[in-house]
Amino acid sequence: MSGLNQLALALDHAALTRQAVAQLSDQQADFDVETAYAVQRLLVQQRLRRGARRVGMKMGFTSRAKMRQMGVDQMIWGRLTDDMRLDEGGELALDRYVHPRAEPEIVFLLKKPLAGRVSAAEAMAAVEAVAGGIEIIDSRYRDFRFHLADVIADNASSSGFLVGPLQPASTDVANLGIVMRVDGRVVQAGSSAAILGHPVRSLVAAARLAAEAGEPLQPGDLVLAGAATEAVALRAGMRVSAAFQSLGAVSFQVGGAES
Repeated sequence: MSGLNQLALALDHAALTRQAVAQLSDQQADFDVETAYAVQRLLVQQRLRRGARRVGMKMGFTSRAKMRQMGVDQMIWGRLTDDMRLDEGGELALDRYVHPRAEPEIVFLLKKPLAGRVSAAEAMAAVEAVAGGIEIIDSRYRDFRFHLADVIADNASSSGFLVGPLQPASTDVANLGIVMRVDGRVVQAGSSAAILGHPVRSLVAAARLAAEAGEPLQPGDLVLAGAATEAVALRAGMRVSAAFQSLGAVSFQVGGAES
């Protein structure tokens, strides 16, 4: 375990210092998915020791096309902590990140525990509210290059998130139009149907994966269902917004100087 701890500490240091590191898969020949999730757990434990609190999970590779592109048949996931949350309408400090990008998400807020193999109806029965949101993804690897296991170890690239206005759980999120703008200009447009055909399928998968990891979803947890469009690279001074049909909008300003 000491070797895995060293890998987790290297990623943690990279995030804290904004200094990119080499891919872990280049440093360890047998660096597989199981090992990567072990490193991710240790990585997030470092944050918890500093006082952060676990608040949910994010899903990744929730697009069938993305799965085929990466040659995988399984979604990936990462852990959310409260220190990753950004204020809606506030400022993102660019100097906290290495290669930051933003992508729109559908967000579920839970009111009841949710664990194991559940149906879509059972999953939605545990939902308190839904919202549009934005995830800030980042990579601590040099040149934004990595393999699947590298991404998983790096907390599935999850680095921050914003949540828009909460809407009733009964709001239909099956095929919502989504538009991302930078400084008022449309840069991405898509539909929530890009998330596994229906975002609730991502929530169903989250319940199973979290339980398998021994960390079942709890009341108050947030689940980011996965990207609905391609991610947008962030630069100083940008005003980024995402508007969601039936869910409202969420936005932030990018502050700080680029290095």
